[in-house]
Formats: sequence, structure tokens, C-alpha cells
Amino acid sequence: MPGETDTLALDPRVARRPITVAEFLRMGEVGILNRDDRVELIEGELVAMAPIGTDHAGTVIALFDALAAATRGRALVSPQNPVQLNERNLPQPDYTVLVPRPDHYRTAHPRAHEVLLLIEVADSSLEYDRGVKRALYARNGIAEYWLVNLVKREVEICRSPEADGYASVTTAGRADTLEPVLLPGAYVKVADILG
Repeated sequence: MPGETDTLALDPRVARRPITVAEFLRMGEVGILNRDDRVELIEGELVAMAPIGTDHAGTVIALFDALAAATRGRALVSPQNPVQLNERNLPQPDYTVLVPRPDHYRTAHPRAHEVLLLIEVADSSLEYDRGVKRALYARNGIAEYWLVNLVKREVEICRSPEADGYASVTTAGRADTLEPVLLPGAYVKVADILG
């Protein structure tokens, strides 16, 4: 019947077997998952990522330009690459701004303590990024999370992670300039991000 699979997936009586980051990465190595499979590992489950529309793509490009200029020589800007938060979480945020490492993270994905700033750009994924992902990032100690809200054309700035969320959540509009708490002096104009 249509929808029966969805109903079973949500049924608490159905046993789930979460996978680890190592198992997820192995699925890619042996060809079970490939580059065209837009999925990430959240709480041990494969989660489909939304297709990237033009507004999202353009914002990601503009954001890269702004972040690279603001952090040059002080941090590494990593676009749409995984961050290993723990053994069951390997999200792929739109950006992480990372502590420089000589290997440029070739030998291991960055961990939460190496993330200076994490950014998601959201339109259709807004509620997911604001709810599930924000809580996940806070629980795992991501110091600062920016949610670029394409629906309202603003940026939500989340700081001071706690077990149940961020203690500080503010918004910035087009006229504002952002400064990451762990990168003082690395200014990014919201207008440059949103166009």
C-alpha cells in the first residue's frame, strides 16, 4: 500500500540498526553509496539531503568568497564536506571554517573541536536545519553555528552550545556585519552573503 513503508519506518516497534561513521564510509568505498547519493549520517541513520536550487547554490558561492577573504591565512574554509561529530554522526554542512592543519584534513575528517564556525544555507531544509541539526551541533560542542535563512533573507547566529541547544540565538539582516567569536576581526557582511 502507498505510504506503508513510511509508516513502518516511523513505528517505534520496528527495530532499527544504526550504522557507524566507519560503516558509512565503507559503504562509499565498496560502491554501495556513490557521489550521486546525496546522503549524510545523522544519529546513525542515512538522511537524504535536499536538491540544491539556484538561490542556495548562488548563496554558497557568495559565502565562500566572503569567508575566504575574511579568514585568509587564519583558517581553512571547507565547503560541503563532512564533519565527524561522534561515531554516529557525519553531517555535511554547507561550510565549516576549520583550525588549520598541515594535512588539510586529508588523513581524517575534522572533529568538533577543530571547527571554528559551521554554516548551513537553508530554504526547503530550514526547519530541519533549525531543529535537528542545530540541536545536534550544540550537543556536540560546535562553538558557533550560522543558519543562512533564505526564506527570511537573514542569518541566525547560534553561540554558547549546551546539551539542549544554544544559549544565544540572534538574527542579523542585510545591514549587519558578522564576526565569528573564534575569529575576531574576520568580518563578513550579511549583504555579501545574501546578494
